[in-house]
Order: sequence, then structure tokens, then C-alpha cells
Amino acid sequence: MAVPSRPVAPAPGRMSVDFEERVDFARLRQHRLRRAMAALEASDLGALLVFDNNNIRYLTGVAIGEWTRDKLCRYALYTRTGELYLWDFGSAAVHHRMYCPWLKPENCIASYTTMRGAVPPDAHIVQLGVAEIRDKLAAAGVAGQPVGVDFTELPMLFELQRQGVDVRDGQQVMLDARQIKSSDEIALLATAAAMVDGVYQDITEVLKPGVRENEIVALANKRLYEMGSDDVESINAVSGERCNPHPHNFSDRMIRPGEQAFFDIMHSFNGYRTCYYRTFSVGRSNQAQRDAYKRAREWMDTAIEIIKPGVSTDQVARLWPTAGDIGLADEKTAFGLQFGHGLGLALHERPMISRLTSLEAPLEIQQGMVFALETYCPAADGVSAARIEEEVVVTAAGVEIITRFPAEELFVTNPY
Repeated sequence: MAVPSRPVAPAPGRMSVDFEERVDFARLRQHRLRRAMAALEASDLGALLVFDNNNIRYLTGVAIGEWTRDKLCRYALYTRTGELYLWDFGSAAVHHRMYCPWLKPENCIASYTTMRGAVPPDAHIVQLGVAEIRDKLAAAGVAGQPVGVDFTELPMLFELQRQGVDVRDGQQVMLDARQIKSSDEIALLATAAAMVDGVYQDITEVLKPGVRENEIVALANKRLYEMGSDDVESINAVSGERCNPHPHNFSDRMIRPGEQAFFDIMHSFNGYRTCYYRTFSVGRSNQAQRDAYKRAREWMDTAIEIIKPGVSTDQVARLWPTAGDIGLADEKTAFGLQFGHGLGLALHERPMISRLTSLEAPLEIQQGMVFALETYCPAADGVSAARIEEEVVVTAAGVEIITRFPAEELFVTNPY
């Protein structure tokens, strides 16, 4: 008897258990380091020096929370000789020595940080930090080789150069590593999406005249953190006349009968993110709204149908309407509306799909990529608009959709 095949993107329970295989975090960390080393060896770099929290987590498996998102107070060094160092904020480095046995204790180091320039330059913190980094490069046997940096403060960049470090673009190398997901990464992405499935059910139950956009944002934040989200990055809540043009934010606007509202829920589970739009009409819908939704869904389905390994991103982008087709002046203005982007530890990874970039610089779609597809269609009534997003895993035969809340037709909440 044939064994049934498992879903490519399961959304397993979030606890570790002994009675079935779920996410193996040791295997996840090993996969990521192997991918990073392969990308590093394919480059001309001797090491990667990363300040982006997502890159730090990819290399080290360590995160210390949303507080560090904009501080630039943490950094990691990974050399082509296999040495991995993590500089973290103050006593966090001590914690890692105690609780992160996959890292060498002596390689967990308290960082030098200017706290985005708040520390006076005369304290020479940047100089001390760079000198320590250079010592580690020498100890790892890669002194004098180019170092790839993802992004950093200008004083750090200037000091690296002043002390003789040949700085190159390391972000492209990290994106090379991160673009193909392992089964563990896909399971975490699917679990994050499953959590949003549930939040959308909650939204449909309260989305009625009189509720405000910010109340929906508050509900979604509460539910996601209750379900185990480690970071609700952002939630767009857009309704009524704010739907067209799309403002990419939320307000305190009160929703009225017959209006459209769309939401984008961006959060992470164990670091792995969602970008997940759904559009609703409140109480009732009109023909213009239904027509716009139908077009947006057709654009989505046409893209999904063509995607498989070997297809290039320009082939997908050409299936979508031009900026002029949706009433905008140029593709720069329309960027992000008919759109595809990779998902992983960051909200925007490879592949990127748009008419602005993909026609000139196409990328081949590969098995194991995970990305979100977004379509947008303004309605003929001049104020409404449809916004749909599906997250997909690229398989050998096509895609598996991991965003499961119904979106085939315009969903009317609390109809009357």
C-alpha cells in the first residue's frame, strides 16, 4: 500500500513532541549555515560581517527581540574558514554562552555600540569595535581578504575602511543563501500563515459598521501574540475612500455599511514571516467592488498557474497589468501593487517580481523558493479597491498555496 505523501508546507503543532516529526531546530541551523557557507565560497569574500538582525539570526540562530530591530547594536562575523562570532548587546552575550551550545562560548562577545550615534564620537567606541573585528579576522585566517557587509552605520563603515578592511556588498551573498528554504523553514512559514488564517476568521466576526481600522489592528496584534507570534511587524488596515490610492498604513477611520476594507498582516513565528492580504466588503457589496475583485483574482490565478521551476520572474510580471491599466502614471508609482517578493526571516527576500524590475533583470524561479504574490485593482466607483495576496511554496510541479483563508470570491462580512 502506498504511503500518502506529506504536504510540502505543513502547519504542525507549535510544541516539540516525541510522537511525530516536526521542526528540527538543530537541523534548521545547520541548513542555514551550509547555505551561507556555499554562498560565501561562491563569492570573492573572506568573511561576512552582518548587522541586519535577520542575517544575524540566519547565521547564529540567536534573536533577542523586537527592541533590537533599529538599534544596530548587534553584529556577527562568519568566515570562509568556518569561524562564527556573535557580538550581542551587553549581558545578552553572557546569556548566549549559557544557553546556546551550538555557538562557541568564547565567540559570544559583548558588542561595542554607539546606539545610533547617541554615544559621543570621542568615546572611540567604533574604533574599538573595528579593532576587535580585525583581531577575529586575523585569528580566523582571513585577514586582508574582502569582507561583505550587509548594512551599518556610516561611522562603522568609514572606520572599517580607515583600518584597512576591504568592504564589499555582503547583502547579496546573504540573499543568495536565503532564497531556497528547507523543509523546516517551510513548516515555520506555513505555521505563521496558519496563525493569520485564524486572525482573519476573528476579523470577519467583528468587521461591521462602526468598527475602526485601529480596532482591527489591535485585535490582530492581541490574537497573534496569544497564538505565539514573536513579532507583529506591521498591520495595514485600509477602508472606504482610503482604499484608492492604497496608503499602506492604518488610521482611526470608522467603517460604514457597504464599504470595502483590506488588511495586510505581517508577523513572524520563530522568525519566519507572513505578508498576507485579504479584502472584504462590509454588510453588502456593489457591482464595481465585485468587478474589481474578480479582476484582481484573475491576475492572481494567472500568475499562480504559470509558476514552476525554470520560469523567470519577467514571465510572471508580464502577466500583470501595467501602471496605466490601473490608473497610475508609471511603474515606479505602481511598485508594490502588482508584486511578488520572497518570504523568510525577512519580509522581502528573493525572488522580487514586478514590472519595474523584473523585465530588465529577471531571476529564475527555483524549487524551494517561498514568496508572496500581491495584486491590486481599483474599482470603477473611484474609491473602492481589491487587494489579494497569496503565499506560495514552489514545488517540482508548480506551487502549493499556504495562505488558506477564503479569497476566491469577494467575502462579505456580517451580511444584511
